[in-house]
Amino acid sequence: MSTVVGTMEVTLVNARGLKNNEFLGGGIDSYVLIHYRGQEHKSSIARGEGSNPTWNEKFNFRVEFPVADDDYKLLLTIMDHDTFSNDDYLGQSTVHLKEVFELGIENGTYELHPQKYSVVDSDQSFCGEIQVGISFSLKGTVDAEEYGGWRESDY
Repeated sequence: MSTVVGTMEVTLVNARGLKNNEFLGGGIDSYVLIHYRGQEHKSSIARGEGSNPTWNEKFNFRVEFPVADDDYKLLLTIMDHDTFSNDDYLGQSTVHLKEVFELGIENGTYELHPQKYSVVDSDQSFCGEIQVGISFSLKGTVDAEEYGGWRESDY
């Protein structure tokens, strides 16, 4: 089977019920690092939105299918931006994408409407939820110049 190339668009909607782990009881200014197979995007910082931030941002990733390791996972790492210290890890969510890509290849495009995924802490305990939508569309042959690697958002 030849390799198919497409574009995955991730719509980062919001998160709910994030734990506030600020030592001095300050607010959470969260952002999300979105990883897919060596590509990374960073959302804007939801300043002052506490445990229930909203982003409503879209990010594009280049997808090749199939890949040898069969690893089709989107990792969403939620961080708390701190001005005077290292940013704090708030939790992570994993979205499995193999079926999305298979249906997209079969139909030319496929959309997973925004839905909620559990956010877990490093010890796998539940610490909130994140709402994300995903769409995948075939590109056929893609000019390598079109995706010169990852870029950071403007925030």
